[in-house]
Amino acid sequence: MSEKKAAPKLREKGRIMSASEIERTLVRLAHEIIEKNNGAEHLGLVGIKRRGVPLAERLGALIGGIEKRSIDTGVLDIRFYRDDLSTHDVRPVVSPAALGFDVNDRNIILVDDVLYTGRTIRAALDALFSHGRPRRVQLLVLIDRGHRELPIEARFVGRRVQTTDLEIIEVKLREIDNDEQVLLVERID
Repeated sequence: MSEKKAAPKLREKGRIMSASEIERTLVRLAHEIIEKNNGAEHLGLVGIKRRGVPLAERLGALIGGIEKRSIDTGVLDIRFYRDDLSTHDVRPVVSPAALGFDVNDRNIILVDDVLYTGRTIRAALDALFSHGRPRRVQLLVLIDRGHRELPIEARFVGRRVQTTDLEIIEVKLREIDNDEQVLLVERID
């Protein structure tokens, strides 16, 4: 007889960002992307499923408004590339259409909500390179919470938040959660 593991109990410790703080942060990050890439030519934004996708779309709209040009945004699903979830015998066949645009010889901004151990980003890089060969890949995260297990750093960071191993960053976005805020919660056992 197998026991079903109960979901961990969480206690909210505080709000890190409100909806308006998220919006202001994205505007700042959009300007940083433009500055560090000398404009938006050859630029593409790729959101890591789930919450990286709406962040990439919002950033693409902001950059497009500033630069007066459309910005390609794509979606990257990394489930089959994770090394810490389960073992798969066969890697999925990925087509460029699945991402949404051609990444070859482009400056790609990989977008995620939270950077923690670095394993998600390592998997995302594997998945991204299965789509082609970008000129350059830069990482953007809304929250960097430290605790890296791999040598991965973000070029663009919304906010750095020091956390313990028991704490969790919960990013809530209106497109997915019908809410807009970043919370610090703690597991209570």
